[in-house]
Amino acid sequence: MTHVVEVDAVGVRVPLARRRVAEIARAVLRAEKVRRARLSIAFVDNVRIARLNRRHLGHRGPTDVISFALSDDPTEGLVGDIYIAPDVARRNAMEQGIPARDELTRLVVHGVLHVVGYDHPEGSGRFESAMWTRQERLVRSLVRRAAAGGARSRSAA
Repeated sequence: MTHVVEVDAVGVRVPLARRRVAEIARAVLRAEKVRRARLSIAFVDNVRIARLNRRHLGHRGPTDVISFALSDDPTEGLVGDIYIAPDVARRNAMEQGIPARDELTRLVVHGVLHVVGYDHPEGSGRFESAMWTRQERLVRSLVRRAAAGGARSRSAA
């Protein structure tokens, strides 16, 4: 399996290490049995995500995540770009009463699942969709694993 994941933060602070973001994306690709993939994950400010949202989806204002599946041919494998707005993620996390890292994990998983081919309806129906169910299962597993790993490394110190 070859999973190349490039992570960049363009003028924004992200409370997840780039290495962790790449690990999350690779875990989703493995779970979805994607053999070859090249993903670019960019953390961007609200102005940039709002421009992308307007240009490509026809919606006004910033959103949390936008994904583009660019290719899925046998020679290249799966190719996609994911854009995430950490400021929107922080606001969503505060509203939900969860850590920003957990919400960012959810957005990375969500973005990768879109690139893999999942989709969901707009509105409240998204929360009952197969994509949302799959996403939440993966997020729970990844967050639990990260917490267990963090507890081990703190106790080893």
